[in-house]
Amino acid sequence: MKKIVPIIILICFQSALAQVKDGFIIARLKYNGGGDWYNDPSAEVNLLKYVAANTNIKTIPEYKFVDIQSDEIFSYPFLFITGHGNIVFSDEEVKRLRTYLENGGFLYIDDDYGMDKAIRREMKKVFPDKDFVELPFSHKLFNIYYKFDNGAPKTHEHDKKPPQTFGIFIGERMAVLYTYESNPSDGWADPEVHKDPEEKRIEALKFGTNIILFALSQ
Repeated sequence: MKKIVPIIILICFQSALAQVKDGFIIARLKYNGGGDWYNDPSAEVNLLKYVAANTNIKTIPEYKFVDIQSDEIFSYPFLFITGHGNIVFSDEEVKRLRTYLENGGFLYIDDDYGMDKAIRREMKKVFPDKDFVELPFSHKLFNIYYKFDNGAPKTHEHDKKPPQTFGIFIGERMAVLYTYESNPSDGWADPEVHKDPEEKRIEALKFGTNIILFALSQ
């Protein structure tokens, strides 16, 4: 079985690359622990519409979620986690997520509020030998398409702390991106959901565009 798994993963990621060619889509990751992984389903749809309208990337602006325990995760090169509160990965889910990330997958995590402690604990299970590294404002992520001189935008005020952006790296490749005290994905949601000012929403959508372009450029 161990000899078959890498072949399956390779086939899945070849399919994922074909999927990007046909149209890029974000897959929301369903997790256990009690956090609302499903909140703001309009977020990814609006971001994908914005990316298609403002870049030459074809997208599929649909809400798609995948269960971490399903092989379907290997069909998507970009996974997204958000929510409030707790998140828990089982031992099997830890192994699956590590396999996904070590084989070229990209995970973006946006703390919608209150999940920082849990996400740091759970990602330490995935990569015991790695830590989140804070990205400097000079990092490529902040100027790959739209320029963010001060790093990630502050879409929502949580605890009056400055926004921070972190990465987990496998070699030189960033496999995990994590935004804290920033919450750009709230700005992607339909205007009536959070009633953010239009300039805040556009700022968040531009930053989301940078995230996608950066993930695809690695």
